[in-house]
Amino acid sequence: MTGYAAYGKVQNVTENPRSTERRLLSQVTAALIDAGKSHENVQKLYDAILWNKRVWDTFAYEAAADDNQLPKEIRAGIISLAIWVNKETTMIMDGQTDLEPLISVNKSIIEGLK
Repeated sequence: MTGYAAYGKVQNVTENPRSTERRLLSQVTAALIDAGKSHENVQKLYDAILWNKRVWDTFAYEAAADDNQLPKEIRAGIISLAIWVNKETTMIMDGQTDLEPLISVNKSIIEGLK
């Protein structure tokens, strides 16, 4: 087992799903904040917003799963947020808005996961 695989195994054993989600959202939010500081680096911006979109797409996929044990209202809220993130991502890529709404929502969810 490689060092990375061993780390991943330990992480899976010691970190609960909420902690994993909070850590992932914190990482992607930090990337969004960093991308917002680099106005001239379009690639950095696209990488950050597309990573954020993938995270939210995954949350929506998991929330829609038949075996998901979260209450239906929370599952519906996660799916709605993911749809909004997709729309917001497109608007950012089209230059119609900035990163602040995505960052704000992510920070709110991070706080809720504490």
